[in-house]
Amino acid sequence: MPRHLLAIDQGTTGSTVLLVGEDTRILGRAGVEFPQHFPEPGWVEHDPEEIWQSVLQALRTAYAHSGLDPKDCAGIGITNQRETTVVWERATGAPIHRAIVWQDRRTAPRCKELEQKGHLALVRERTGLVLDAYFSGTKIAWILDHTAGARARAERGELAFGTIDSFLVWRLSGGAAHVTDSSNASRTLLFDLHRLTWDDTLCQLLGVPPAVLPEVKGASEVYATTAGVPGLPDGIPIAGIAGDQQAALFGQTCFRPGEAKCTYGTGAFLLVTTGERAVPSRNGCLTTVAWTLNGSTSYALEGSSFIAGAAVQWLRDGLGIIARSSDVEALARKVDSTGGVHFVPALSGLGAPHWDPDARGTITGLTRGSTAAHLARATLEGVAFSVADLARAMEADMGERIGRLRVDGGAAANDLLMQFQSDVLEVPIDRPENVETTALGAAYLAGLAVGLFADLDAVKRAHRIARAFTPEMEAAERTRRLSGWQDAVRRSRGADALR
Repeated sequence: MPRHLLAIDQGTTGSTVLLVGEDTRILGRAGVEFPQHFPEPGWVEHDPEEIWQSVLQALRTAYAHSGLDPKDCAGIGITNQRETTVVWERATGAPIHRAIVWQDRRTAPRCKELEQKGHLALVRERTGLVLDAYFSGTKIAWILDHTAGARARAERGELAFGTIDSFLVWRLSGGAAHVTDSSNASRTLLFDLHRLTWDDTLCQLLGVPPAVLPEVKGASEVYATTAGVPGLPDGIPIAGIAGDQQAALFGQTCFRPGEAKCTYGTGAFLLVTTGERAVPSRNGCLTTVAWTLNGSTSYALEGSSFIAGAAVQWLRDGLGIIARSSDVEALARKVDSTGGVHFVPALSGLGAPHWDPDARGTITGLTRGSTAAHLARATLEGVAFSVADLARAMEADMGERIGRLRVDGGAAANDLLMQFQSDVLEVPIDRPENVETTALGAAYLAGLAVGLFADLDAVKRAHRIARAFTPEMEAAERTRRLSGWQDAVRRSRGADALR
């Protein structure tokens, strides 16, 4: 049997396993959803055990349907929802609390308090991030402070923190490795971007004992081997780790400075590679690690819109105007414009470049003639406008235009959305044959570590574009539409923004 790679893409709503051949073709696939827990308004939690079981089920299903033998697996790559925070017992591997998800807003008051005390400049300079509940650091402190005896146990070294990649490596290796990679570490508010190490000052500021932190590794190396995993033989190298957005950037082969990708998932995430230079943002974007390979670190600028595919899910589950998320394009095509309707999908506040947790989802321009089709089209356009805001902010930081955009994620299959995105960005858009480039990125990283791919050029040759979209909108129409969008954003941010 031919050798293959196993990629685990552990996402916000489900876990996906891809089995990837040496020619990068997908030989097997399975996805398993798991429950979302909302104990209070603004709180979002996952049960780590439910995540682990979803991964095991996806593994079993992928192998059962592919006919491949797990003994022929050359290596495992992991990509994960970032920032989502797990704390577990080192002795048993049992979580002490549900995972606090990246979308969770419970620590927003703590972040505001730290900012009011004047700590923002230090955090930005060292981490490239802003003080926001999005990131892991304040989540760790919350778990330690709200679980009986946890802080004292953490100080004694009895507990371990990890983003989901760390938790999965721990489980896959039978507790042999407590590691993360630099891309995930850079999303914690605790990691110095420039020294590439945990920062004692930030740990003290946020109340996180250094004893809970994992060892930081590169994105492509053998961290451990499998041990005692149901459905897998012992001894398979666990050889690639990257946060989901960095994995997608790698999977899109955006290796050179200025190359950019956008992933349209639950949220929309735009990243542009800046090479060995960590470009500071003055326009509301984040500076982050892209990956560390062979001791050399590449950086990226990132902008995130918290709500993208989730807005379509809201049309489906909240309003009931579509039966399936995939129905949104057909409904939107029933009209040739939004009829003046704008939908700002700030259902969890606004991320970059605004960073306004108090913003709310807003629909403007409704008339008696507005229909479900107008709202569906306005939802897709709202996602594209949000990404355009991110792109303009990044271009201001870099001092140059993004010349081309590569897209992936579930919503990238929506032709109407992609064409409108090209129109408002005024750049060509490339959609690959396989839009699951997040998982492919993890597979590529593992493949490099175990020798299935010789170098980055071999990975780049494997990347195949299925369709390109080019701008069609007239300049005057683009200007008019962007002006309407900006007015709607101001309204979503309330009275202060309208002054």
